[in-house]
Amino acid sequence: MRPPSTSTSERDLKPDLKPDRIALGKLQIARVLYEFVTAEALPGTGVEAERFWRDFEALIEAMGPRNAQLLQRRDQLQRQIDAWHRAHPGPAFDRGHYRQFLADIGYLVSAGEAFQIETQDVDPEIARIAGPQLVVPLDNARYALNAANARWGSLYDALYGSDVIAESEGATRRGGYNPVRGAKVIAFARAFLDQHFPLEAGSHAQVAAYAVSPAGLAARLLDARTTSLRDGSALVGLRGAPGAPSSLLLLHHRLHVEIQIDREHPIGVTDSAGIADVLLESAVTTIQDCEDSVAAVDAHDKVRVYRHWLGLMRGTLRASFERDGRQVQRALCSDRHYQSPDGAEIVLPGRSLMLVRNVGHHMLSDAMTLRGEAVPETFIDAVVTSLIALHDLRRSGSVRNSRRGSVYIVKPKMHGPEEVACADELFGRVEDLLGLARYTLKMGVMDEERRTSLNLEACIRAARHRLVFINTGFLDRTGDEIHTSMQAGVVQRKDEIKSACWLKAYERQNVALGLKCGLTGKAQIGKGMWAMPDLMAAMLESKIAQLQAGATTAWVPSPTAATLHALHYHAVDVFRVQTALASQPAPELDGMLQPPIVAGVPWSPAQIQEELDTNLQSILGYVVRWVELGVGCSKVPDYHGVALMEDRATLRISSQLVANWLHHAVCSAAQVEQALRQMALVVDEQNAADPAYQPMSADFAHSIAFAAARALVFEGFEQPNGYTETLLQAHRLQQKARSP
Repeated sequence: MRPPSTSTSERDLKPDLKPDRIALGKLQIARVLYEFVTAEALPGTGVEAERFWRDFEALIEAMGPRNAQLLQRRDQLQRQIDAWHRAHPGPAFDRGHYRQFLADIGYLVSAGEAFQIETQDVDPEIARIAGPQLVVPLDNARYALNAANARWGSLYDALYGSDVIAESEGATRRGGYNPVRGAKVIAFARAFLDQHFPLEAGSHAQVAAYAVSPAGLAARLLDARTTSLRDGSALVGLRGAPGAPSSLLLLHHRLHVEIQIDREHPIGVTDSAGIADVLLESAVTTIQDCEDSVAAVDAHDKVRVYRHWLGLMRGTLRASFERDGRQVQRALCSDRHYQSPDGAEIVLPGRSLMLVRNVGHHMLSDAMTLRGEAVPETFIDAVVTSLIALHDLRRSGSVRNSRRGSVYIVKPKMHGPEEVACADELFGRVEDLLGLARYTLKMGVMDEERRTSLNLEACIRAARHRLVFINTGFLDRTGDEIHTSMQAGVVQRKDEIKSACWLKAYERQNVALGLKCGLTGKAQIGKGMWAMPDLMAAMLESKIAQLQAGATTAWVPSPTAATLHALHYHAVDVFRVQTALASQPAPELDGMLQPPIVAGVPWSPAQIQEELDTNLQSILGYVVRWVELGVGCSKVPDYHGVALMEDRATLRISSQLVANWLHHAVCSAAQVEQALRQMALVVDEQNAADPAYQPMSADFAHSIAFAAARALVFEGFEQPNGYTETLLQAHRLQQKARSP
């Protein structure tokens, strides 16, 4: 391989200034991106600008052909699978025959001999602590800060503002503070303390005062008795005077809980023990997202995303917004300081450990071109987000992210071990470009594509030196399942797919193979998003199942949800669950080889119409905000008015389902056209109160958002792997050109 230093001459590196782009060697770089990297991201990293751009060009030249070959391989395999299903249509095919076919074409590969991952220098938030994980769009500074600061959350606020506390018996949320509701919140919190931090005698609800002595916690009860914690080691710190502490720091299942005591606080003054709040360590980790939840379609959009990541890594990001008629400033929280019972200082992180999610290998960006050809956007993301993370590694910022000196990058939408190996090589080249030690860049592998799921053990092997994360996700995984098996027959309705045998096997296998490959104590095993941010009572009831299945983390849509989901990690010792599961064999692969296909068309016309309406309303409700407003993650009302957190994964499954039904004549094009128009009316009505909203139904012929939704359905069959990005970006760029 030609050394990077000889890829261009010194003369070629002199900038050729043009209105919008800068020429460096064989590269053409959008001026806004070049100026951001050179003037903002590079200073303070120790990386010299001329060498950076020269080596960046060399990386693209070296990796570009392989990336292109892997994408061509995807298409080749899909054509072969399509041909097989046309020859063996319907759900009753021979799975053994099918499995052999997939092995013959190289879609299935051997897992090889048993192994354990070898990842080192992993922060405890990933390696040793089980807890909630937030995913947040990085193009929104306020959301990014809210998520980063969600490491600690008020249990009182989360309960009071959510439906976990029913509004019956006068406990309404409307208006000012409701003491009836407040009393129920306090009772819930005391019950939580009694369950996980029980006293030797009595209840936390009966405490008149807390104190700390060398012997541990002393709790004086209302009846004048003095008691202590049943497990004295649960008290790990305090603030204030030991005889009258202002807070108590407790530890359970490696998660901290802080009891805040303030007898002058509006809540504390009414409390027998002076407790003003109970804080839970909540969003232990956060994925700052450059991918599915953002709408970044050009260099200006990407620079906004990168600038926010830079602000997070340097500790300088700020956001200002109006609340109740006053301006509110938001910044990153500082670390939290306590003293141990014996007087030693304790410093705990005040923020989530942040990972960054790059885009997938299939996306190209003309923010940079090599010899006039668009560059894989994942290359740009890998280099620039890693460069920015140097500010954290070099300790140039006011706050720290990784205390172990690692950078955590989540890689989405990889298809099989070849692509994981390509990403591993890409990370190694980025490390060389930035002067980092090998395996500084850690990799999270999204188990969301069918070829990755079926070859998960081999995928883990390909990233075994830097793997810190695998997870499952119903939406993208199902979207790829539908597209891969498009020619097999008619796909089930969406709610029916959720109980399909392949999906259950997929969820079980992810945990089983993660344990088999030694992820415990080194990497996260994750589960998917709770998509209904207003239905927290339902989340509290059902999401605990993900922990009981062995997941060390699961995605939540908001800081409030993170605090409430944290309750589950006190109720379930995930690492004990994993120990019990480790001896169980992984599910047979055949369980994932039965696509969600039905025989014939078993639904009534009314059921077909309902499924069309539900999916098309979901598509329109999301797309109109993406295209018109550039919002990549929205709380979108569904057909029944339930608010759902939607991103491109939602769009993928809905568009592929309708495309499948069109292809197999479950519905007609005219029927879909009519349903699109009817659902556009519904979406317009749902957004009527938004002054920035432009109704699609006012002019269907000229609504770019409506055209985008229509294209996603009628052109969904032809989209590689059923991805939505190409169509979304084309229509968003058209919208930006119309309304710059």
